[in-house]
Amino acid sequence: MNYFLKANKNLLTSLLIILIVIPFFGINFFISFLGNILLLLFLIPLLLVILVFIGFNYYKSKVNTCNSCGAISLGLSENCMNCGANLEVIIDKKPSESTIEVKAEEVN
Repeated sequence: MNYFLKANKNLLTSLLIILIVIPFFGINFFISFLGNILLLLFLIPLLLVILVFIGFNYYKSKVNTCNSCGAISLGLSENCMNCGANLEVIIDKKPSESTIEVKAEEVN
C-alpha cells in the first residue's frame, strides 16, 4: 500500500483537490473554468494578429521614398542613403502639372 501511495501521489492529490473543490464551488465552476480556457485559446491568436497588423501599419507609415533616386528608407534619417538628397524636401507641384488633359471625341 505504501508503494501505491508513493507512485500515485499526484493522482491522489488531484483527486482530493477535486473532491474538496467540487462540493464547495460546484460543477458550474469547472464548466466555466474550462470555457474560459477555451476562450483564451481562441482569443490569444486573434490578439497576436491584431498586434501584427498595428505594427505593420506603424512601419508602413514610416517608409519614405526619395524624390531624386526612388530609394526607399524607413525614415530614420533626413538624407537618402543612396544619393544623399534631403528626404524632408517636398516638391511643390501644381495640381494642373500632375493631371492629364483628356479631350473627348464622338465616334461615328
